[in-house]
Amino acid sequence: MKARLLFVFALVMVAAVLVACASPTAAPAPAKAFRIAVIMPSAFNDLAFSQSMFDALTTVQKEMGKDKLEFAYTDNMVNIPDAAAAVRDYANKGYDLVIAHGSQYGASLADIAPDFPKTAFAWGTAVDTFASKGVKNINAYTVAADEGGYVLGVMAAKLSKSGKFGLIGPVPAGDGLLHINGFEAGVKATNPSAQISKTFTGSFSDAALMSQAAQTMVSGGADMFTGTSQAVVGAISVLKDKPGLAWFGNQSSQASLAPKNVAATQVYDWVPFVKQMIDNTKAGKLGGEVMTGTLKNKVLVVKYNSDYTLPAEVKKLADDTIQGIIDGKVTVPKPAPAPAATATPTK
Repeated sequence: MKARLLFVFALVMVAAVLVACASPTAAPAPAKAFRIAVIMPSAFNDLAFSQSMFDALTTVQKEMGKDKLEFAYTDNMVNIPDAAAAVRDYANKGYDLVIAHGSQYGASLADIAPDFPKTAFAWGTAVDTFASKGVKNINAYTVAADEGGYVLGVMAAKLSKSGKFGLIGPVPAGDGLLHINGFEAGVKATNPSAQISKTFTGSFSDAALMSQAAQTMVSGGADMFTGTSQAVVGAISVLKDKPGLAWFGNQSSQASLAPKNVAATQVYDWVPFVKQMIDNTKAGKLGGEVMTGTLKNKVLVVKYNSDYTLPAEVKKLADDTIQGIIDGKVTVPKPAPAPAATATPTK
């Protein structure tokens, strides 16, 4: 009897082993990577606006891992209809978040986003999510670029020997104008008698126009300069290796263009906003968020160029000014509004 029970027990154990072998536990499916697509107006490595977003996406991907975050980009989208087609194509391909990195793309995004209610969209620099038009899946991001501009202006005023400054931009609008206005305010707060020359070339990409503007300003005695857009390479080339001339950059670090002349740069570090948009999208919040980068939330970062000889007292003044803005003890003056146009009396 005992032998028979042992035989039955053995048969049961063998059967259990066979069942276990025949029905292995299925491995859990790997988590699907979050996918971001970005459309940019200039080259991804322009050392300016487009590169600021490309660098942020690269940083976040390194932190999350390529298996958790994929991103694709289309750059040099100067033509708005082409950019709109790229936005629609990425949405059709099922990307989770599509970023139109350029204020000129807003109207196109407002038209496209309603066709893809399960896709999150974002654009900047801007403050309109088009919620007033019933659009629910667009985010907007911008920067208080006058904050870092002010810090750089304070530095420039302390470093200048001539008391003359050159400010060069593409058009008097957007975050670029904010930077220039902040720089001018910082200069004047530090040196009220400063002489400031401003030129807007009308082009974001024409480096020759930036170069011409810089040459004219150098001839006029300016020794401290700032500007915005990918065309600043033209202006920086005029200053390169010329002692006493300094450039203060914006958007992305430009130190590599003239290591001995680029003193510091206000860098747009979009990493916190990219992470926020990923988290919001995963949580089902696809739009309606307006994000403003500041020195306090570290989307704006003043980066000093280690190859530039910056006096310790000037760096300390800059650091103190940054902290003062963060603490609210230093207020960046806003430019006076342009006088309202008056109607010409008819005769």
